[in-house]
Amino acid sequence: MRSRDGLQNSKLAQGFEANGDKRKLNAKKPNKKYILARLWGYLKKHKLIITLAIILVIGSNLLQLWGPRLSGKAIDAIGELPHSADFVAIGKYVVLMLVFYGLSFVMSYLLSVLMIELTKKIVFSMRKDVFDKLSRLPVSFFDARQTGDIISVISYDIDTVNASLSNDLLQICKSVITVVGSLVMMLRIAPVLVTVFVFTVPTSILFTRYITKKVRPLFRARSQKLGEMNGFAEEMISGQKTTRAYSKEEEVLKDFDVKNDEAVEAYTKSEYYGSIMGPSVNCINNVSLALVSVFGAILYLNGMIGIGDISAFVLYSRKFSGPINETANIFGELQSAFSAAERVFKLIDELPEKPDAAEACLLESVNGDVELSDITFGYNPGRTIIKDFSLRAVPGSLIAIVGPTGAGKTTIINLLMRFYDVDEGAIAIDGNDIYKVTRDSLRKAYTMVLQDTWLFSGTIFENIAYGKEDATMEEVVAAAKVARIHSFIMRLPQGYDTVISDNGTNISKGQKQLLTIARAMLMDSPMLILDEATSNVDTQTEQEIQKAMRKLMKDRTCFVIAHRLSTVINADKILVMQNGSVVEQGSHDQLMEKNGLYRELYYSQFEVY
Repeated sequence: MRSRDGLQNSKLAQGFEANGDKRKLNAKKPNKKYILARLWGYLKKHKLIITLAIILVIGSNLLQLWGPRLSGKAIDAIGELPHSADFVAIGKYVVLMLVFYGLSFVMSYLLSVLMIELTKKIVFSMRKDVFDKLSRLPVSFFDARQTGDIISVISYDIDTVNASLSNDLLQICKSVITVVGSLVMMLRIAPVLVTVFVFTVPTSILFTRYITKKVRPLFRARSQKLGEMNGFAEEMISGQKTTRAYSKEEEVLKDFDVKNDEAVEAYTKSEYYGSIMGPSVNCINNVSLALVSVFGAILYLNGMIGIGDISAFVLYSRKFSGPINETANIFGELQSAFSAAERVFKLIDELPEKPDAAEACLLESVNGDVELSDITFGYNPGRTIIKDFSLRAVPGSLIAIVGPTGAGKTTIINLLMRFYDVDEGAIAIDGNDIYKVTRDSLRKAYTMVLQDTWLFSGTIFENIAYGKEDATMEEVVAAAKVARIHSFIMRLPQGYDTVISDNGTNISKGQKQLLTIARAMLMDSPMLILDEATSNVDTQTEQEIQKAMRKLMKDRTCFVIAHRLSTVINADKILVMQNGSVVEQGSHDQLMEKNGLYRELYYSQFEVY
């Protein structure tokens, strides 16, 4: 929920960065071992699949490793003299190669199927963990971050981890087996030739380590810049009407170009250095292959090795060098995966809302007697919004909170609902300290209607009945009639079964607000919060809704935030806030007689009209 009382995302974020969120984890950046350990936490839940995958990896690669050896024997069976070929032996080796390679193919196919199933389960678990954590994070987390950046973690970053798990880690396992197996075979054929790799392999490893250290920060920066670009795009798309109304298209395009350029620059740098690794290691491996060919020819001329063994050794050397080259390429991709995983785990590790107190009890049989005593609060350390604020709302009373923008009106609601906790002071309901009752029971004691309406993709019936699982059609219709939205619903093709699009974009803003008011009317909570809940309906409809809601909320405590003062004239008590303090309070007539801020605000509105 975004506060309109001076709470801006960018300022909040700067405040957290400058002063440090007291509930935030230590900002120590996780290393590779930590990330791998966290990934293993997901992998070990599927030990059977992993065991089968390991068996298939080993079996498939060992069968492939016999291919060059059989090929060398087949070449030796051809013989050096005309008509000296042993066709029976050649046929046997060819058939064995076909069988071995065929079995290897089948096992590789089964391995791919297994890995798809494994990554599907892991990604499902990871996304579930992320979304579960999002549902338990405090409101301050969302106030300080862009929605697009959070969505980028759920989609792009987890997809990047998925691609790495399904391809890169598997390829590394294959490479290890192939490299070790090829080395063993080469040692059996010609140990002397293996000395060639004593120089080339360390060179490849040292170069890979150097590039890896250079590339990983670049991939981390790439993930961050892509998240920032997504967040900006989400904000601009959701506010496109305002952008066009103010003819700010060119400025938005320029700002997006800057974000896009930064993202492209970060992407280009990471890919550039990441792509250097593969060709460079491949060049080193080609040098080793050339050396093997030269020294192998010398050994053959001296009768120390056969032509078939040379052929097999060359094939094994390619199998030995190829995976090293592929692994070098994969390490570049792994840096992207590590950076993505770092962002995912950082979100998962965010601390949720403070747990309920150990002795917290359920808030039951609420009468609606609300008391705030000497409240002091600020969103950021060192910046106080509410100062020494006190309020008493007796059961069944209507409390209106008015004042200029930034006075702290919505902040009061945030504190009542425990979206934020006070720095000093106390809040009680029916004499119960709200910090000694469970949050769930506290929030269920309120029904809340905000100016920023929220609807989800589903039927109108489902949206109105959202807060009451067992709501009947009769109850929903009755609530819609009181909210004066029933006639509109009945004009729709499927009535209450009409599906509205995401956030209700296929209906007007006023109609969306009436639907959320109908949703609130369906609840039987003893207290009601209206935060500019009728700002998007016409004056006549608003007056009818006020009458209906006044009747509906009889004997229930109501808190109404209003900028349009004509809507709160009949309130039992009106609080006039300025700079976080209540400067006036009383009924409409009493405040008009005081000739103070309320009177000034009241007449200034009618002058506008």
